Amino acid sequence: MGRALIVGDVHGCAAELDALLEQLAVGDGDQLVFVGDLVARGPDSRRVLRCLRELGARSVVGNHEERLLAARDARSRGEPGPRLGPAHRRVFDELDGADWALLESLPLSIDLPEHDLRVVHAGVVPGVPFDEQDPWLLTHIRTIDAEGIPSHRFGGAPWGARYVGGPHVVFGHNARLAPQLHPHATGLDTGCVYGGRLTALVLGEGEKLPPVAERAEALSSVPARQTYVDYGGKLRAG
Repeated sequence: MGRALIVGDVHGCAAELDALLEQLAVGDGDQLVFVGDLVARGPDSRRVLRCLRELGARSVVGNHEERLLAARDARSRGEPGPRLGPAHRRVFDELDGADWALLESLPLSIDLPEHDLRVVHAGVVPGVPFDEQDPWLLTHIRTIDAEGIPSHRFGGAPWGARYVGGPHVVFGHNARLAPQLHPHATGLDTGCVYGGRLTALVLGEGEKLPPVAERAEALSSVPARQTYVDYGGKLRAG
């Protein structure tokens, strides 16, 4: 099967994706998987989608893809749908039939059993069986609040710090200056579109996730070419 290459949130940063894939020297036997939020906010969402098709890559759905799909579905029914800001409206108007078909095909999760891991966009609620997880939280969760309630907000403990057991969950969504490295979860959104980096997890054939102290060696990243969106100081270190 070759390596497993799991890429964090791209957000239309096509030039950085090109640089990362060149750095990784992607080969025919490699599995290329994305954590979602392929589009919006960055400069070239369509080129990112074209790259996935050309490479035969897979991705889970992110909250930004969900928003675009919900807007398209509402428009088809003559309903208002979710509000789209300027960046999302631009992407909405640019996408062609092949792009929409790709977005519609994206699942909520991808399992890589040979690596004992599961890819989702945002995360899972610790202690809840996967088939009982709230689909909305799979694409939006960030933290667990003081009362133990899962939340999409920034206050509270990262959900990954409380997740125990298998499979190991690889996720994006919650941008940080550095990857989130928990014993049983790894967050790859290092805020490329916000001027950070685009990061990938690289595992050899059949390789399991190394322990936290050694996991940085399994990561590869490239810097953003510029800050495309001001994250309002929320791109935190931990």
